[in-house]
Amino acid sequence: MNDLLILAVKIVIVLYSVVIHELSHGLMANSLGDPTAKRMGRLTLNPIRHLDIFGSIILPLLLYIVPPHLVFGYAKPVPYNPLLLRDKKLGPAKVAFAGPISNIVLALLFGLVMRFMPFLIYSSVIQELFVFIIWINLALAIFNLMPIPPLDGHWLLMAFLPDRFNAFKLFLYRYNIILFVAFIMFVLPWLSYLISFLFRVITGI
Repeated sequence: MNDLLILAVKIVIVLYSVVIHELSHGLMANSLGDPTAKRMGRLTLNPIRHLDIFGSIILPLLLYIVPPHLVFGYAKPVPYNPLLLRDKKLGPAKVAFAGPISNIVLALLFGLVMRFMPFLIYSSVIQELFVFIIWINLALAIFNLMPIPPLDGHWLLMAFLPDRFNAFKLFLYRYNIILFVAFIMFVLPWLSYLISFLFRVITGI
């Protein structure tokens, strides 16, 4: 029963980590002049407004059941209209970057508590949940910062690549599915080493 309770809490952690990620996109877009997310009722922490049945519930459960028992998921993307952004050049990159930044902030907050206020983590269960919060938020941030469509990182790449690389930009969009699958198969497994390194830097563990 205790294991089921911990699983339920971890699913809630995943859910709110992705909700905060998507909410941050909407808040940034709204601050830059695009009220689309606000008009659609997506500037809220209410998970029901962001819930994706497969990505937010079914996928985390399936991943937890299958070894190595990871818990990961996603929410419905927050819509925004880049044509309404005041900053036409860097606006999309700012909106995209806001999501990973929110996850990095969460990882830092809980990680620094573990590092400098360990007396607050008075049980192994709380420690396990803190570790999970830090890990999942680092994973969300790093994964989404990869410069491959449709991940957030590709907007940063598009914003800063000069026009002479337009052919490369078109290549990324044309073959984004192939590149994304290749990334999942060959690059994603190595990201755990980067996440582990950042985890040790933040927590000192």
